[in-house]
Amino acid sequence: MHPLASRSADLAAAAAGAIAALVAIAVAELIAGLFAGAPSIILAIGDLVIALQPPGAKDLMVSLFGESDKLVLNLAIAIGALLIAAGLGVAARRKWPIGVIGFLVAGGVALLAALRQPLTSQVFAIATVVVAVGVGLGVLRLLLATTAPAWRPVTPSGQRASTPSGSMPDWDRRSFLVLGGGVAAGAVVAGVVGRTMLEGQVTGPAVGSVLPPSTGSGPAASSLPADASLPVDGITPIVMPNDRFYRIDTALAVPRVDVATWQVKVTGMVDTPLAFTYDQLQAMPLFDQYVTIACVSNEVGGNLVGNALWTGVKLRDVLAAAGVQTGATQIVGRSVDGFTVGFPTEWAMDPAREPMIALGMNGEPLPAQHGYPARLIIPGLFGYVSATKWLSEIELTTWEAFDGYWVPLGWSKTGPILTQSRIDVPRNNASVPAGRATVAGVAWAPDRGIDGVEIQVDDGAWMPATLSKPLSDATWVQWMVDWNATTGQHTISVRATDGTDTVQTADTSRPAPDGARGRHTIKVNVG
Repeated sequence: MHPLASRSADLAAAAAGAIAALVAIAVAELIAGLFAGAPSIILAIGDLVIALQPPGAKDLMVSLFGESDKLVLNLAIAIGALLIAAGLGVAARRKWPIGVIGFLVAGGVALLAALRQPLTSQVFAIATVVVAVGVGLGVLRLLLATTAPAWRPVTPSGQRASTPSGSMPDWDRRSFLVLGGGVAAGAVVAGVVGRTMLEGQVTGPAVGSVLPPSTGSGPAASSLPADASLPVDGITPIVMPNDRFYRIDTALAVPRVDVATWQVKVTGMVDTPLAFTYDQLQAMPLFDQYVTIACVSNEVGGNLVGNALWTGVKLRDVLAAAGVQTGATQIVGRSVDGFTVGFPTEWAMDPAREPMIALGMNGEPLPAQHGYPARLIIPGLFGYVSATKWLSEIELTTWEAFDGYWVPLGWSKTGPILTQSRIDVPRNNASVPAGRATVAGVAWAPDRGIDGVEIQVDDGAWMPATLSKPLSDATWVQWMVDWNATTGQHTISVRATDGTDTVQTADTSRPAPDGARGRHTIKVNVG
């Protein structure tokens, strides 16, 4: 075959391989959407990638993409699969068994990834992968057939008539484009339908459902005092609405939890292992408390932090019912999807704070993406060592016996939230009119509280800020400073002092392994 014709055929074969992979992925998505317990190949491989990530990968992904990190990972896996399949399409054009082996190996990886997911049925995992790979190979075979040379008449000399050099025969190209384009379009539709149905399987609180009234008094009142907020446009609200609250976790898709059969177990070094259903937890004395939680990946000045009113059961009441044994120095929280955290027992037992099994958020049952039906809220600790969403088990063990999910990946085993502050108003590089200007933001140091906030303009003296009334030591506060802005470019920095008289450090560090350090600094143009 002429070299140009060969390259053209290879391009068609590469497209055939990519379309075949697209079909296989779409079939798996459709099956996952139709049947609870069937895996999404993309999500399964994504979970495997997360589990095998090297130290520092989480920090990099969150710093680059923030809360869009999961979407980026999904897209990267899909694009990677299509590129690999394109190569297999070219190989299969030359030797069909190579393409078959390649698709089977890819299916094997997908199957292994699916089988390690706690919420996936083994039978559905096997069936999904077999069907997806089989359909994908069938599509590849069909599309490759259209790239074969078309029938050419025999000339009087007994030779086949030649085809134009540099391309596939026109009939083949048209057939391939029509067939391949139609198959690809159908696969996209099937994949979108499947993913939509899959997301529809997520079990959250029923529409209109409400929490039982709180019967216990927590460390903060459930009503927001008028002086808890400052009148500054653009400042972060004291209570973040549920739909604006940050979400960082390892779940590529919100786990599907059947609340009718769900339980949270208390196991390990306890006198009496227990299990609580959702109804049983709701029937226990509930209390409200405002608590600020933060992600360890939050950069200085970042938004992976939020304050909410949490409603739930006192963790110490649950532990007391089970009877914590002497020597149980660590509490391990496990999620339905296999994620784990670990924090010191003594932290939970300290009467200065009130750890809880939260069932509600801002007066509503927990949203699915924030942990429905229940999650742990442990004041003062970063989420990666404490805030287990979709809680399924609480295990009492020793500090040495177990490391939570992120510890082997290079993150600190202890994770107290650092003293931090952030400038919300004005924004970095904003233009500010000369004269009186307001600088404002939030500061947090749960559960030590914030005693003071100061700002510095250029190299001037530190100016004290006015603070909102703290809801508790476990929550952030708003702050503001009136500043006489003079013409020119200025640098503004902020620092907080917590309830232990510790001043926020000027030394800088990356989030890994135990949180970002430094002072938030912005530049503004006054004129």
